[in-house]
Amino acid sequence: MKIDPQPLTPYYRFMENQSPLSVEQKLAQLQQQLDQLLARCQQQRDENRLLREQAQRLTLERAQLVEKNELARNRVEAMISRLKSMEEQ
Repeated sequence: MKIDPQPLTPYYRFMENQSPLSVEQKLAQLQQQLDQLLARCQQQRDENRLLREQAQRLTLERAQLVEKNELARNRVEAMISRLKSMEEQ
Protein backbone atom coordinates (compact mmCIF):
# COMPACT_ATOMS: atom_id res chain seq x y z
CA MET A 1 0.00 0.00 0.00
CA LYS A 2 1.43 3.31 -1.07
CA ILE A 3 0.76 6.54 0.84
CA ASP A 4 0.02 9.54 -1.25
CA PRO A 5 2.29 12.37 0.03
CA GLN A 6 0.17 15.02 -1.70
CA PRO A 7 -2.39 15.53 1.14
CA LEU A 8 0.44 15.88 3.67
CA THR A 9 2.34 18.52 1.72
CA PRO A 10 0.48 21.56 3.14
CA TYR A 11 1.17 20.33 6.68
CA TYR A 12 4.87 19.83 5.98
CA ARG A 13 5.12 23.27 4.40
CA PHE A 14 3.34 24.78 7.37
CA MET A 15 5.72 23.10 9.80
CA GLU A 16 8.76 24.13 7.76
CA ASN A 17 7.65 27.74 7.97
CA GLN A 18 7.28 27.64 11.75
CA SER A 19 10.23 28.96 13.66
CA PRO A 20 11.41 26.98 16.69
CA LEU A 21 10.45 29.88 18.91
CA SER A 22 6.90 29.74 17.60
CA VAL A 23 6.71 26.02 18.38
CA GLU A 24 8.16 26.70 21.84
CA GLN A 25 5.56 29.42 22.39
CA LYS A 26 2.81 27.03 21.37
CA LEU A 27 4.13 24.38 23.74
CA ALA A 28 4.28 26.91 26.56
CA GLN A 29 0.72 27.98 25.77
CA LEU A 30 -0.40 24.36 25.73
CA GLN A 31 1.34 23.77 29.07
CA GLN A 32 -0.43 26.79 30.53
CA GLN A 33 -3.79 25.51 29.30
CA LEU A 34 -3.06 22.09 30.74
CA ASP A 35 -2.13 23.64 34.10
CA GLN A 36 -5.39 25.62 34.09
CA LEU A 37 -7.34 22.47 33.27
CA LEU A 38 -5.66 20.54 36.07
CA ALA A 39 -6.38 23.37 38.51
CA ARG A 40 -10.02 23.40 37.40
CA CYS A 41 -10.24 19.63 37.88
CA GLN A 42 -8.90 19.96 41.42
CA GLN A 43 -11.36 22.77 42.08
CA GLN A 44 -14.21 20.55 40.85
CA ARG A 45 -13.04 17.64 43.02
CA ASP A 46 -12.95 19.89 46.08
CA GLU A 47 -16.38 21.31 45.31
CA ASN A 48 -17.83 17.83 44.75
CA ARG A 49 -16.38 16.65 48.07
CA LEU A 50 -17.93 19.63 49.87
CA LEU A 51 -21.28 19.05 48.18
CA ARG A 52 -21.26 15.36 49.13
CA GLU A 53 -20.49 16.29 52.74
CA GLN A 54 -23.27 18.87 52.72
CA ALA A 55 -25.73 16.35 51.25
CA GLN A 56 -24.78 13.86 53.95
CA ARG A 57 -25.29 16.46 56.70
CA LEU A 58 -28.65 17.50 55.24
CA THR A 59 -29.80 13.88 54.99
CA LEU A 60 -28.93 13.35 58.65
CA GLU A 61 -30.65 16.60 59.65
CA ARG A 62 -33.76 15.60 57.71
CA ALA A 63 -33.88 12.22 59.45
CA GLN A 64 -33.61 13.94 62.82
CA LEU A 65 -36.39 16.38 61.91
CA VAL A 66 -38.65 13.57 60.72
CA GLU A 67 -38.07 11.78 64.03
CA LYS A 68 -38.83 14.95 66.04
CA ASN A 69 -41.96 15.53 63.97
CA GLU A 70 -43.13 11.98 64.63
CA LEU A 71 -42.57 12.41 68.40
CA ALA A 72 -44.48 15.71 68.36
CA ARG A 73 -47.33 14.10 66.41
CA ASN A 74 -47.52 11.23 68.92
CA ARG A 75 -47.63 13.70 71.82
CA VAL A 76 -50.39 15.76 70.20
CA GLU A 77 -52.42 12.61 69.45
CA ALA A 78 -51.96 11.49 73.07
CA MET A 79 -53.15 14.89 74.33
CA ILE A 80 -56.17 14.76 72.04
CA SER A 81 -57.01 11.29 73.33
CA ARG A 82 -56.71 12.46 76.94
CA LEU A 83 -58.91 15.49 76.24
CA LYS A 84 -61.56 13.29 74.61
CA SER A 85 -61.51 10.89 77.54
CA MET A 86 -61.83 13.83 79.97
CA GLU A 87 -64.76 15.13 77.94
CA GLU A 88 -66.54 11.79 78.16
CA GLN A 89 -66.29 11.72 81.96
